[in-house]
Parts: sequence; structure tokens; C-alpha cells
Amino acid sequence: MRKTSLAAAVLLAATATAVAGCGSGTPEAARPSGAGCPAVLREAKATVARAESTDTAWNGPTTGPEAVSGKSLVYVAQTMTNPGVAGVAKAVEEAAQSIGWSVRVIDGEGTPAGIQAALSQAVTLKPSGIVIGGFDPKLTSGQVARAEAAGIPLVGWHALSSPGPSTSPRLFTNVTTKVEEVARASADWVIARSGGNAGVVVFTDDSIPFAGTKSKLIEQRLAACPGVRLLAHANIPIPDASRRTPQEVSSLLSRFRKDWTYSVAINDLYFDDAAPAFRAAGRPGAGPPFNIGAGDGDPSAFRRINSEQFQAATVPEPLSQQGWQIVDEFNRAFAGGPASGYVAPVHIATAGNSKGATSWDPRGYREAYEKIWHG
Repeated sequence: MRKTSLAAAVLLAATATAVAGCGSGTPEAARPSGAGCPAVLREAKATVARAESTDTAWNGPTTGPEAVSGKSLVYVAQTMTNPGVAGVAKAVEEAAQSIGWSVRVIDGEGTPAGIQAALSQAVTLKPSGIVIGGFDPKLTSGQVARAEAAGIPLVGWHALSSPGPSTSPRLFTNVTTKVEEVARASADWVIARSGGNAGVVVFTDDSIPFAGTKSKLIEQRLAACPGVRLLAHANIPIPDASRRTPQEVSSLLSRFRKDWTYSVAINDLYFDDAAPAFRAAGRPGAGPPFNIGAGDGDPSAFRRINSEQFQAATVPEPLSQQGWQIVDEFNRAFAGGPASGYVAPVHIATAGNSKGATSWDPRGYREAYEKIWHG
């Protein structure tokens, strides 16, 4: 009886230490094995198997209003140094050309003042619609109010943590995958691949609510398996990533050494900036640490994955599809209809299933949207 109670106490103490470590970033002394989470491990493996499948067909809208002619859009970007933001901007331009509209891109350059100025300029241009590209519209409440007063509809991309229409702030719709599913897939990849035994660093930008929510969800899921230990929560603003990430990675390698076996980043770009520090420390490109990006899946991420250079996987947004969806959502707004309600399913890309591709570009959406717009 005493031995059972003692074992339970030890396990409880180890779990408490792991939870405490999530906030402090300090390594834990206890190193429980993956055997402590068999149910979670089974769930994780099932999630990863589904997400890695590439046998997909278009499951989005096939009906909607015909193209409304003569419209113009302004795409306000959080920062064009964010590959996801830039990738969606390119796709919006491509889709707009197909439907017959004009697009202007204004770069907010990653600062609150820059984003506010960019959105203010967008409203002044009096376009038919404005895209909120990757930033929280609450940071620009004055400009959003001006757009609403002018009758300019707003469509967000990663503007909020949830997809679909929003009344506060007022968005016709917000285009994104479900952050809960992306966070779950990336965390489950770590749990499944490690067999439930890993030391993890999470890279995030807490200044972006969407990213902050995602990293919290990742850490909560990792904590479901006692053998997966959160070593550090590395908060690095995306505009500062190229400057700060190499130094942060060097410091983390010095602190955690072989304990650091996996990483999850809310955006793939962190691993591009981390690569020089990994190389300098003599770490192999194929890992450890084994790195997964919980977002975007830009071409450079796919190149790192396919060449085994300090990134093993990504949970990519279908950036091109989402750009086309943004244009379709505006067309529905201009026609006086509701938003489509479509949310793209989550996907995990690896060297094994990407087959040399440089993006996650599911089939069928271009043809479907063109058929809707042009008959």
C-alpha cells in the first residue's frame, strides 16, 4: 500500500513540475516515459495518419453568385516578410485577375503604427473591399470603424483565431483553418513521432492573438502526455525573427543540450532563421531536434523538409486556395449573400508525402471557383 502511494506521489510531483515548466521555461528533473499516455498516443497516431493523407478532393463550395464586375480590393499585410501573408497576397492577386478585379497590396511592415497607417491608407483609397492580412483588427479599431462607415466590407485572413463571420470586430468573414485543429495536429505529430517521450521548445509570437492562442493550444495538448516535456516557450515577434532567433536557439542549445529533441513553431520562418545556429552547433539537418511548423507552409519550408535541413514537417495552410476563397467571399458580399462558411481541412506535409512539392495546393478549387464566377 505504501509503495503504491509513493509511486502515485512521485507521478503527481512529476506532472506538477512539467506544468510549472510550461510557464518558466526551465527543464524538468523528472523524465517519465511515453508509457504514461497510451490513450493519447493512440489518438495522436490516428490524427497524424489522417492529416498526412494526400488523397483529397475539393470539398468546398460549388455554387454561389456569378462574378460581380468592376470591383477593387486592397490587401493590407501585417508584414510581407511573413511568408504566409505574402503567399495569400499573391493568390488574391491571381484570383482577382481571374474574376476581373484590381488589387493593391499595402505592407504594414509588422508594427502597430505601420499597420494602422496602411489600413488608413486603404480606407482613403475607397476600394470595394479590404483584406485584413494576418493582424488583429482590434489594433486598428479606428480604421475599421471608418471602413464600416464607408460601407467597405472587410475579409480577414488569420485576423481572428476562429474562421467565419464576426460582429466584433465586424468582418464579413475570416478565412483560416481551425487553429484548434492545426495546434492539435502539430502537437500530435510530436507525440506520435517521439512515442510520447520528448523535450520540446515552442516558438511563437505572443503579440499576434492568433499565434498566441495557437501556441497555448499546442502546449496544452503536449501536456496531455507526461513524457512530453515543455522545455521553453520562446516568444519572438515575427518581424524580429531573423535577428533574434539565431541567438535564442544558441542559448537554448546551451541550456538543454540533448534534452531538446523536438520543436514546434507557429510559423515555419523560425526554422529558416534557426538553421545557422543549428549548423554552428554541429546539429544534423535531419535532427534532433525534429522540427515542425504549425502554420503557413511556404515554399522555403517545403525545401527544408524535402532536403532534411532542420525541418521535418509542417502543418501548411493552403495559401493559394485561401487567397481564391478570399476573392470568392468578397464576391458573395458584393452580391448581398452570406459567407460560404468553408474551412479547409488540416494537413501535415513531410518529405514522405510532399513528393518534392513546394506548397500544399489541394486539387480542384480553381476550377470550382471559376465555374461559380463564370458559369
